[in-house]
Amino acid sequence: MPLDTYKFHDIIHRCFRCGYCKFPTNWMDVNNCPPYARFRMEPYSCGGRLWLTRAWLNEIIDWSNHLAEILYSCTTCRNCEIKCPLGFNVDIVNMVVAARGEMVEQGKLPPAVKKFLENIDLYGNPYGNARSKRGAWMEGAPIEQYDGQEYLYYVGCTGSYDTRAQNSSKTLGILLDKAGVSFGVLGSEENCDGNEVEKLGEAGLFEVLAEDNMARFNDLGVKKIITLSPHAYNAMKNLYPRLGGNFQVFHYTQILLELIKAGKLDLSKGFNAKTAYHDPCYLGRWNGQYETPRELLETVPSLKLIEMEKNRDGALCCGGGAGNFEIDLLGGSESSPARRRVREAAALGANVLAVACPKCLIMLEDAVKSEELEDTLAVKDIVEIVAGACCT
Repeated sequence: MPLDTYKFHDIIHRCFRCGYCKFPTNWMDVNNCPPYARFRMEPYSCGGRLWLTRAWLNEIIDWSNHLAEILYSCTTCRNCEIKCPLGFNVDIVNMVVAARGEMVEQGKLPPAVKKFLENIDLYGNPYGNARSKRGAWMEGAPIEQYDGQEYLYYVGCTGSYDTRAQNSSKTLGILLDKAGVSFGVLGSEENCDGNEVEKLGEAGLFEVLAEDNMARFNDLGVKKIITLSPHAYNAMKNLYPRLGGNFQVFHYTQILLELIKAGKLDLSKGFNAKTAYHDPCYLGRWNGQYETPRELLETVPSLKLIEMEKNRDGALCCGGGAGNFEIDLLGGSESSPARRRVREAAALGANVLAVACPKCLIMLEDAVKSEELEDTLAVKDIVEIVAGACCT
């Protein structure tokens, strides 16, 4: 159901800008809100954003493109919700999403956001690429169209179209096949999961996407779904049930860990690297999956897992959530969240920065290039690490 902007009128004033929302878990600095970390200006903090929202809804200030960009710069990472000590904290992101929904209703969107949503509506992906090319990533791999197998492997827009993320998509399919998992994909019949659409405030388009996907899944008899992306995992696990969806949804790290424990993948080749793990917001803060990826990495022989100072529910977002992996309202500076994150990993002496999200993968790999760290730090999806450790 669409969020009612005005139901938050009675609580939005309760934010008095104490500033706790900016901090990480260890309270060591005030740079854990991605937009605030990027711009270091109070309007870009959670508290500043809520005050601006209230002023706009109460007609104290007029809408402007700059106001819209401030609201859309929020990556919905939920750091603010976790750090806020007040009882309304559970609705902080909901208030931001509701304000965006009001902008959608009024047709007042930043051009990049409007284009993002239009592309998904027209092409089923935010890139504006042809639907017929959605399954091109699996060419040459032992991956079949879904036809009643135990699992549907849902790849998602980024894993289907982004050239870097496509390697993760194909590698996971190859590993699942190697382990004897019964699975299939939708290929060119797959559609956007809608997680970013919902977080950008386009409730109507999200419902269309979700209902289309659920109808397709039900027609095919899908019961169990493996997702490459935590964003799709979140949508199908937490949002689809609101519209009647009833599927068992797994993030791929959960499946790979069970396959390894069952002895279906031999990792004796090992992966010799000092590896830091970056917690994706939609796997960690949104779904509480902090330990499974770490346990998975710890099964890999020769891999030395190290922790960055900002980890688990105190991790710094890569800056790609809520469409920013494509809209990119936080880039263009050494203060961007992604560049801060890779510097943190490099300072620890990590050789590899491991991720479990295709959006984090592209954001952080671009940041490594911007920081000129290609010779010392590699960004790898966990599935790539596991595949590298597998004996053929």
